Amino acid sequence: MSSSSSTVQPSAPPSPPPPPPSPRLIPSLPDDVALNIVARVPRRHHPTLSLVSKSMKSLISSPLLYAARSLLSSAEHFLYISLRLHTSHFIRFYTLYQNPNNTLNPKYSLIPLPLIPSPSLVGSAFAALDHKIYVLGGSIKDIPSSQVWSLDCRTHTWETAPNMHVSREFAAAGAVEDKIYVIGGCVVDNWARSKNWAEVYDPKTRKWNSVPSPIEIRDKWMHASAVIDGKVYAMADRNGVCLEVKSGNWATVDSDLDNGWRGRACVIDGVLFCYDYLGNIRGYDVKEGIWKELKGLEKGLPRFLCGATMANLGGKLMVVWESKNGGGKQMQILCAEIEVKKDEAGELWGEIEWSDVVLLVPREASIVHCLAVAL
Repeated sequence: MSSSSSTVQPSAPPSPPPPPPSPRLIPSLPDDVALNIVARVPRRHHPTLSLVSKSMKSLISSPLLYAARSLLSSAEHFLYISLRLHTSHFIRFYTLYQNPNNTLNPKYSLIPLPLIPSPSLVGSAFAALDHKIYVLGGSIKDIPSSQVWSLDCRTHTWETAPNMHVSREFAAAGAVEDKIYVIGGCVVDNWARSKNWAEVYDPKTRKWNSVPSPIEIRDKWMHASAVIDGKVYAMADRNGVCLEVKSGNWATVDSDLDNGWRGRACVIDGVLFCYDYLGNIRGYDVKEGIWKELKGLEKGLPRFLCGATMANLGGKLMVVWESKNGGGKQMQILCAEIEVKKDEAGELWGEIEWSDVVLLVPREASIVHCLAVAL
């Protein structure tokens, strides 16, 4: 006689409870409404906001916030300056902190940022695209590099970007149509350098591609660069060239622009501004093809601006220079914000909105570059 026994099936483990909902950014408000509010808050208050909660801290550094600021036209423009500190031979980046209503601390000052992982680079090219600053090439102990670093200006952290195809120093660079173009800075002594004398980087694909260029324009050293009306201008020691990005066509620059452009420059409303050897800030109107002095600054700025460099900060002309007045061991870094206008006669006029010392550095330091980023 057979006996049967029933098998007891093990019961399934209970399902884990659902995770608790994330706390709202602002209690009693939907997160989309809270995002709309936070996106309008000036960026200088973000460090305080990040202390409110973990969710708020996460939002402050997220791409979502900066996308919302852009859509709401709440993005602010920030100035970034790089200095070479000869005491350490390092490049150090700073950002300009502006708080005109502050009565206790300096209204304008340069705040140091984390060191670039390769701080001893010499002759790097610089370009700003979206929320990042790119440091392209440069030499380390007189050996050119193909390395590329990017500074995320939202979080002030450094990241590696794909290397260029060739090593470069003292190249020209500029951002056009969401891509970065690099020109020159290398000796064209083999096929690879000849093919890649000019390159373009697409941050979306993280790839470099060569830009075809005629052999007769391939100089090595570039002392200045700028982007005007979709063209990348690269100024060599003898002649300047420009690349029209849309068509891919190359051309030499006008002789007046070539002869008058000296040093680091910036472009505002199609006018290229630079500082000449006579102590004047001048603007070159590409459409008219002539240089014009920026008038109205005679009493507001020193006669000569040592190491002057410039940037377009949301349509304002930012001028940064050095002052070694006195016999001390420190040097002043000064900055001026200038509103630029063109009168009915086509003359250029500048009105200084503020001018002040923004940093004290060792006397042997020097300004490398400055540019602006919208955040």
